[in-house]
Amino acid sequence: MGLVTQLLTLPLAPIRGTAWILQRVVEAAEDEYNDPRPVERALADLEQELLAGRIDEETFDRREDELLDRLEEIQARRRPGGP
Repeated sequence: MGLVTQLLTLPLAPIRGTAWILQRVVEAAEDEYNDPRPVERALADLEQELLAGRIDEETFDRREDELLDRLEEIQARRRPGGP
């Protein structure tokens, strides 16, 4: 960019800065959403609840299916060429 272009687009600098910050926030949220570790911990906790007798088999199966579906979705996104 030349000096004239920079001077002419100077009023847009706050907008570009805000857009940059928003992009970083979106990237951080996507990274957190696509992190498999919380889902894996939830699966382990769910198994502990079943073994301790705090939940029944039906509840375990339903919640396990939900968590496994979520984990599969995360893994599909992390694969090259994923959705």
